[in-house]
Amino acid sequence: MKKLAPSLLFLGLSLAHAHFVTLIPESDTVRKPTVKVETLFTHPAEGYPSMPYQIEKSAVFKSGKEYPLKWKVSYIPASPEGGGKVEKYTSQVSLLGPGVYQVVVWQKPYYEPAEGVYIKQLAKVYISAFGWEEGWDKPIGAKVEIVPLTRPFGIWEGNSFVGRVLKDGKPLKGARVEIEYYNTGGVKYPNEVLYTQVVKTDENGVFVYTIPWSGWWGFSVITEGGEYNGHPLELDGVLWIYAYPKPKEVK
Repeated sequence: MKKLAPSLLFLGLSLAHAHFVTLIPESDTVRKPTVKVETLFTHPAEGYPSMPYQIEKSAVFKSGKEYPLKWKVSYIPASPEGGGKVEKYTSQVSLLGPGVYQVVVWQKPYYEPAEGVYIKQLAKVYISAFGWEEGWDKPIGAKVEIVPLTRPFGIWEGNSFVGRVLKDGKPLKGARVEIEYYNTGGVKYPNEVLYTQVVKTDENGVFVYTIPWSGWWGFSVITEGGEYNGHPLELDGVLWIYAYPKPKEVK
């Protein structure tokens, strides 16, 4: 395959579909002391294939404090047709009383031979425990991250989600944000162009996307991260949110 120039790769113009580190809790609002969270590296809209995935670092952030996480690894088929097995991680996250918790994983850089780049993603998801709502708009100070301007839990399908992209703590204008539905139910798309929705940030690093149906949705901002092992490094910030289905009485 002819390689694309690095500048084109970071615009997402390669032949590969979007890769996402998924980070999915059993619920984004809980009233119990622990919550199960799962993570893997996959093509969410297609449901597969999943790729090899190592966690470089992980943590839970609450009220400006950082707490480490422990993960149990299992191995799942890369796709329905096989293709070997890849990592899936599960953690029982302890919730230390009421609060807004940011669960975060940093991916160890993964080499994507089809694009000739290493990919490293920072993925996060928000959990509101015991009805608490304060602190969801606070960044964690990562190299690149999506900071929500819409409350990132308790969202209806059809709501518009607004986020701001920060890189090195500053708003990133003109950044490409890829959006995919986590397709665990075999939803069929009319064509592959619809797998990945795309928006760009404005001069303040802000983007908006209206969520068309219920389920988990991932937002991934694509940026350049220099080099890693002699290859370009794609550095992405990923955020997951859940959209609740409208009550049947209002449909």
